Amino acid sequence: RYVEVETDLDRLGLAEPGSPLPPDSMIDALGDLAGGATVVDGVTTEAGSDGPARVVSAAEAYGDPAFQRILTGGVPADLDRFAAAAQAFSSDGVFIHVPRGTHAPGPYVVDVQATAADAVSFPRIALVVEDGGETEVVVRLRSADGVAATIVPVIDVVGGANARARLTILQTFGDSTRSVTLQRMVAGRDGTMMLAEAGLGGRNARMHLTVDLAGRGADAQILGVYFGDHDRTLDYRYFMNHRAPNTTSEMALKGAVGDTAKSVFTGLIRIEPEGQKTNAHQTNRNLVLSEGAEAHSVPNLEILANDVRCGHGSAVGPLDEEQRYYLMSRGLDPVAADRLQVIGFFEDVLGRFPQQEFDPALRSIVTETYAGIIDRQSR
Repeated sequence: RYVEVETDLDRLGLAEPGSPLPPDSMIDALGDLAGGATVVDGVTTEAGSDGPARVVSAAEAYGDPAFQRILTGGVPADLDRFAAAAQAFSSDGVFIHVPRGTHAPGPYVVDVQATAADAVSFPRIALVVEDGGETEVVVRLRSADGVAATIVPVIDVVGGANARARLTILQTFGDSTRSVTLQRMVAGRDGTMMLAEAGLGGRNARMHLTVDLAGRGADAQILGVYFGDHDRTLDYRYFMNHRAPNTTSEMALKGAVGDTAKSVFTGLIRIEPEGQKTNAHQTNRNLVLSEGAEAHSVPNLEILANDVRCGHGSAVGPLDEEQRYYLMSRGLDPVAADRLQVIGFFEDVLGRFPQQEFDPALRSIVTETYAGIIDRQSR
């Protein structure tokens, strides 16, 4: 309704792995890792683990029964054309398996890179946390500016009873890269799923997320920040399905757009008849920093049970003039006052990201993006 995908799969060939990108400062900030993998244009170039979790390439894991469950019960191939293409052409990726009752604190980092111009890749990332297991995974999505790559990451996370999975996605694709991330998370009885996502790049970047709270007492926390400048399009489609009683969920996303960028958030909370005693809420708030920018927020509820607590809220608007006046009365000039507002706008969400080691880098990107918008407006 609001977004032109601008990707014609018929015109793209499958990517051939190129040269890996230079080391990433965000990953370096984590220090010692428990393990991880590197995926270049859909092909896993290295994978391993020093911790209790098993980290292998998807090609190596193909015969594993746990991986086969992902292939048959993960992101459905009939979701859209991108999912169908991924089902047909994905040949590699990463499989992370946390055995039953195992605490694998991580972090495990999967560095997903797109380097091939005018081609498409379909990396698959699968995380299975068995009953009572716990782990923390970071997925880094990146490419260089000027590379007209197309990438369709498929990310499946499945947790058993009492499983705990924390997933962070950091997306800083280059200014010419188009991406469609397809993700599904499934939480079992008394399990917990947490996703923290930062969408700060790409020419046209979509994230389609489905969360299934399939077991009694399951809980999901979804956090997100996104910032678009130039003519980027950031497209979020989030679906939270409460399929069992006594489940809880929270979605909290904040975004900003400037120049002629566009953002779209479509969120749905669906509570099935079996989802009695559900407690669910979603919030999406947006700043529009330029006259040519657009932000669309479409929250939805679909409630089929009669004993629930559920709500949603959304807002789209400019910077607060009263806050600007207050800050200027304390000695700040207008530009500094507005910059402080932008940084503060993202504060409560960024402060809840699992890995606070990313905090300086994310704040720096937000500050630099806003500074660029102000510079272009002043010309």
